[in-house]
Amino acid sequence: MIKENYSKILENVKNACIRSGRSPEEVTLIAVSKTKPVPMLEEAYSAGARDFGENKVQEIRDKFPVLPDDIKWHMIGHLQTNKVKYIVDKVCLIHSVDSYHLAEEISRQAEKKGVNADILIEVNMAEEESKFGLYKDEVTDLVREVAKLPHINIKGLMTIAPYVTNPEDNRKYFRAIRDLSIDIAKENIDNVSMSVLSMGMTGDYEVAIEEGATFVRVGTGIFGERNYTV
Repeated sequence: MIKENYSKILENVKNACIRSGRSPEEVTLIAVSKTKPVPMLEEAYSAGARDFGENKVQEIRDKFPVLPDDIKWHMIGHLQTNKVKYIVDKVCLIHSVDSYHLAEEISRQAEKKGVNADILIEVNMAEEESKFGLYKDEVTDLVREVAKLPHINIKGLMTIAPYVTNPEDNRKYFRAIRDLSIDIAKENIDNVSMSVLSMGMTGDYEVAIEEGATFVRVGTGIFGERNYTV
């Protein structure tokens, strides 16, 4: 079932790109594997998935050594500073940087591990109190400060849009963060690239692609419902 689901999502990604005049190569599908056991990830891997997203540091630590080493791991959940050291050299991208304090710790731990950490700044475009992320008017100032830190590369922005039954309701948020990324790119800040837009999940990823997403994060659409007891 996972193989069929993955293939169907890929086809939808391709069609959304075609509708919006984009190349499918511009969009990477992240299989969001949080709470899922290793055999399910192996099934997705055999279907072609190479980018996996996890919410918890412990899951990355557990899964990293037992799965193929060509997997690209994405930290997409809220990251506590005291856990940065466990994953900074294991993930290809940290999507959820929302404070200078966190960025500073990523820089420090990346230096210790002898790596450069690629990060995204998380933006709470809908200004939902229940979610992490900066409000829109806070983003540029943080980007300027974080860009000065060594061993960190700012690659773009990430947002988690509201849960909606009609994906069109989130188009305005996807469009707004794309516009914000364009504005930041125009600033030509050293060590800042706005080449990545991580947005769109199972319910709205096609709309996100139409509005410029380069990474979409799909869990339920590939693996089925999450197990919230884990």
